[in-house]
Amino acid sequence: MANLDQKSPNVLLQSLCCRITGKSEAEVAHQFQYAVRVIGSNYAPTIERDEFLVSEKIKKELLRQRREADAALFSELHRKLQTQAVLKHRWSVLYLLLSLSEDPRKPSSRVGNYGALFAQALPRDAHSTPFYCTRPQSLALSYGERGAGLSGSVGTSGISSLGVYTLNGPTPTPPPLLAGQPSQSAAAVTQTLGSRLAWVLPISSSPSAILAPPTTRPPVGPQVPTIRPVRPRRDGDAAAAGEVNEAALVRDILYVFQGIDGKFIKMNAQDNGYKIDSKVVLCKSLRDTSSRLSELGWLHNKVRKYTDARTLDRAFGLVGQSFCASLHQELKEYYRLLSVLHSQLQVEDEQGVSMCTESSLTLRRLLVWMYDPKVRLKTLAALVDYCQGRKGGELASAVHAYGKTGDPQMRALVQHILSLVSHPILNFLYRWIYDGELEDTYHEFFVASDPNVKTDRLWHDKYSLRKSMIPSFITMDQARKVLLIGKSINFLHQVCHDRTPPGKITPASKPADTPKDAAELLSDLEGAFQEKIDAAYFDTSKYLLDVLNRNYLLLEHLQAMRRYLLLGQGDFIRHLMDLLKPELARPATTLYQHNLTGILETAVRATNAQFDNSEILRRLDVRLLEVSPGDTGWDVFSLDYHVDGPIATVFTRECMGHYLRVFNFLWRAKRMEYTLTDIWKGQMCNAKLLKTMPELSGVLHQCHILASEMVHFIHQMQYYITFEVLECSWDELWNKVQQAQDLDHIIAAHDVFLDTIISRCLLDNNSRSLLNQLRAIFDQIIEFQNAQDSLYRSALEELTLRLQFEEKKRQREEEGEWGVTAEQEAEEKRRIQEFQDTIPKMRSQLRILTHFYQSIVQQFLVLLMTSSDESLRFLSFRLDFNEHYRAREPRLRASLGATRGRRLSNI
Repeated sequence: MANLDQKSPNVLLQSLCCRITGKSEAEVAHQFQYAVRVIGSNYAPTIERDEFLVSEKIKKELLRQRREADAALFSELHRKLQTQAVLKHRWSVLYLLLSLSEDPRKPSSRVGNYGALFAQALPRDAHSTPFYCTRPQSLALSYGERGAGLSGSVGTSGISSLGVYTLNGPTPTPPPLLAGQPSQSAAAVTQTLGSRLAWVLPISSSPSAILAPPTTRPPVGPQVPTIRPVRPRRDGDAAAAGEVNEAALVRDILYVFQGIDGKFIKMNAQDNGYKIDSKVVLCKSLRDTSSRLSELGWLHNKVRKYTDARTLDRAFGLVGQSFCASLHQELKEYYRLLSVLHSQLQVEDEQGVSMCTESSLTLRRLLVWMYDPKVRLKTLAALVDYCQGRKGGELASAVHAYGKTGDPQMRALVQHILSLVSHPILNFLYRWIYDGELEDTYHEFFVASDPNVKTDRLWHDKYSLRKSMIPSFITMDQARKVLLIGKSINFLHQVCHDRTPPGKITPASKPADTPKDAAELLSDLEGAFQEKIDAAYFDTSKYLLDVLNRNYLLLEHLQAMRRYLLLGQGDFIRHLMDLLKPELARPATTLYQHNLTGILETAVRATNAQFDNSEILRRLDVRLLEVSPGDTGWDVFSLDYHVDGPIATVFTRECMGHYLRVFNFLWRAKRMEYTLTDIWKGQMCNAKLLKTMPELSGVLHQCHILASEMVHFIHQMQYYITFEVLECSWDELWNKVQQAQDLDHIIAAHDVFLDTIISRCLLDNNSRSLLNQLRAIFDQIIEFQNAQDSLYRSALEELTLRLQFEEKKRQREEEGEWGVTAEQEAEEKRRIQEFQDTIPKMRSQLRILTHFYQSIVQQFLVLLMTSSDESLRFLSFRLDFNEHYRAREPRLRASLGATRGRRLSNI
């Protein structure tokens, strides 16, 4: 057992202490206790635990010493070591070897080597910034590396993270050796190391001493007399001397760092900054340095004032509270640094450290040490200024704007704050896109909801984007998709009454539960974040379109609009017009809707419309428009299509109003075609009958010519409306509907379709003059039909009387009597003469009608030629294919020339 005890760590450590100091076990008790505390403490190296990085540094060091063979051997041994499980902490071993190789002290004796090894484990001399005595993993994100062996730890972004972490307060430099002491022998080295251990060891061995800096010099080791001027700390002495010393300024500056007025440096309200009392006698360099350091107090006050004012403001919202929390966290790290500085100042006061020593706390050292915290406080103060009056997504955009900098330290700070600020926004976003829930009490999210909107307008009006609240790191396309996802979920539940849980529509991915998750998500906005948005968008939109097409027959209703309201079902429209002709010819006030509904059902049962879905036929109905004086049934009749439920989202009231306008126009055009067909049939049927009346040949010829002009015009207009407008627009609409990714795409395509046919059918405000001319042409066709019908009635009546006269004459001759008497013959001639006297009036009426019709057509063609729509200009060419109207109208010739010149210039 004795052999085992001798090999225990405690025994070996005590032997090492004896070997280094050259003393017995009883004399090294304090050194042994300190060594045990050092080994058992939480001290940790401040560089990242990267085994590869340490091995590379070792190889570079060997190559620098021109030991290429040793570098290759080390690389091979390291590779073998990685393949075996002999050591669990390979990084620690490599780091120890690297630290030993970098030790600047290289004694020649074996005892000196052990001394160097043990001194490497002791705290370094305090020639630089003081740091915290905690594990770097638990502290904030540091600034960048500041020399060899210094790197930042990974964690939160702390103001006080300045590079490395050592004991709380510096270790004073040991006093120099007395003159005349040997300095090269092993005994001298051992004696020096013993003095160093004696200097740094505290008296108390309690656990609290591990974190506290050494307060008194232990009475161990050789008593080496030193000459140390005591640092003056009494401000009264300095004031008596008439000049403030630097020690008093340092104490004041540490108070100013916390926003507290010092004895000599106080807040000046007029200048809005800390100023040194003008009565204080101070050299210019110290005054300037103090003024530069006092800026940290002003920056601290600015940030602290903002956080104090906003922390208790509930209306600031969750995003604003997260911003305040991030500022509090940065201030907390700043306070930790100040506590270290205060503790060091206390240690110097208790130990009587002179201002002239290397370890003392001076203004210049504070200026160097506080440079990075000052930069960070400036960033926070600038953020506070820029974020004034902002909240929610607008606040996140303001923070994100400050992250666009080339300074990696500032970018890391802003990114850390942004991860905290954006965490509530991402939580809002995930609840919205995965559950359709919107609990935005303080209106911070970029999706807004209007609770006053009814269910039938849910898709169009209830949800909208607050563009000012869209964070700048979220694109407008992503925001639109986010809006559509949640809107689709609510539309399915409230309008479609679909009870499918949102989790089955799109599987919810991991939300941003912590600011760290939010930071990871924000670091890959075009990758993981975009994939989450796209996946939820495609799944939700596809499911919604499937429900609308499968359960509510959206595409079938769209086709029904084309067949019935846009007159695409030709056999049904023709048969309906035949059945309605007697009814619609009557005055509008004598029509009854139930009679027209019965005729509609008859037309449906007699044509291919009967094979349509019963749901579609149930919605088809008749509608009578507002009646004006003198209107006939043709003027007030219209088909109607009832829409409700989810399909009313696509076929809104505005859309149905457009459909009724287009139907009215198409119905009028179809009526003109129907009327001209009747005119042509009347001419063909009566041509042979009226051959016996040669005096009518000129009038009938004039009727044929005018009817031919009208038929040509209406046929060209029908071709233009049916094929160039309706069919082409419908084909574009159907292709867009088939390729639509969401309901908004279908609604937008449908709106474009309606706007196109409205404008190209001359129903928009820009084409009002064209529409008026076209309606005047339609009226002339009706006038011509009435004039021809009157002509044929008169002619047929005269023909009937003539045939009756000849029939009576023939019958009397067969009976052996005279055919006619002189009176009867004179009467017959008088009646024929009266009829022939009416023919010039008919001819004049037709001539006036023809002239008026042609003038209206000429004006219509001029308007077409000057139109900006190319299809309308081509329509004018077809309407005047033989340049009949161009020869009559000079303006038409000028317009035609201008149009040709414009076409050539475009070519």
